[in-house]
Amino acid sequence: MKNRAWKSIFVALAMLVALPVGAQDEIPDPDGKPASHDKPIKVYILLGQSNMLGFGRVGPADKPGTLEYMVKEKKKYPHLIDDKGNWTVRKDVRYVHVMDKRGVDYRNMTEFADMKNQWLSAKGRFGPELGFGHVMGHIHEEPVLILKACIGNRSLGWDLLPPGSKRYEFDGKTYAGYKDNPGSWVEGQPKKEVKWYAGRQYDADTSHAKAVLKNLKKYYPGYKGQGYEIAGFVFWQGHKDQNAAHASRYEQNLVRFIKTLRKDFKAPKAKFVLATIAFGGKKLKGHGLTVAKAQLAVSGETGKYPEFKGNVKTIDARPFWRDKSVSPSGQGYHYNHNAETYMEVGNALGWAMAELLK
Repeated sequence: MKNRAWKSIFVALAMLVALPVGAQDEIPDPDGKPASHDKPIKVYILLGQSNMLGFGRVGPADKPGTLEYMVKEKKKYPHLIDDKGNWTVRKDVRYVHVMDKRGVDYRNMTEFADMKNQWLSAKGRFGPELGFGHVMGHIHEEPVLILKACIGNRSLGWDLLPPGSKRYEFDGKTYAGYKDNPGSWVEGQPKKEVKWYAGRQYDADTSHAKAVLKNLKKYYPGYKGQGYEIAGFVFWQGHKDQNAAHASRYEQNLVRFIKTLRKDFKAPKAKFVLATIAFGGKKLKGHGLTVAKAQLAVSGETGKYPEFKGNVKTIDARPFWRDKSVSPSGQGYHYNHNAETYMEVGNALGWAMAELLK
């Protein structure tokens, strides 16, 4: 069982000797106890599209690629099950997922299409929040809130386009800036507007996250009014940007996205970690590869954006791709529903965040 004092020493020593903190991938079993509410809640906001939404399958145990198969047959992630074979529950990490309902005014906070409000555990299909949340619960003494606000099939070049984004020309068309409608048009020709606008999903997801933060008594049992800190943002997205126009602007949009989120949530020092898209693993090519390279370019380690040094980190998710032959599904655009992929990405994002926080 987890000993918090031992945990702190373990993480500190790993950081002091400059080990990649996640290399050992050893997380003690959660002790089942709630965190003390004498300190502000550490909040991590997770954003993206279906990558982040998550399609990792929990069972059955005899199906290669499910979580039960990985834990019980392959003996991976032992901290996810207790001595009786039941899924462990972290009562120091709250997991909240709020999802937009298309066609509904995003400012109406009662109209979430989907919501999860539970202690972190392997329940239902999952995304990287499971691995990430366990790492955060492991390294923090404070209560942790994993707040996911996302929905599938959303692009950074249109749906999630951050405020301040300007129109641009590409291949004879004008492409939308923030709040423009439609996504593109030819100058001088009639616009075919849609019931949407550039950045509408950014507005909805951030508004939903803020709604949760305004009502922590509802979303975090035991909350005593001690406040919270936006400790970091987590991003996994990119599938819908695999077209020439959006891919060409992905890096620029991502830089603005990071800066705008920090400003929007009044959290200038919040760390930011993201994972590349990874469809096909190392075989990723074309516009998808352009997107992945853009995601890698913003990492503070590259030196391309000096202001991101020590506070933005990208993990390359391509090594975590698993073929459909060892997966529960053949839906490549949902990572074949492979639980190992979602766990490994979540773990990597968690340890990347831990490295930034040190």
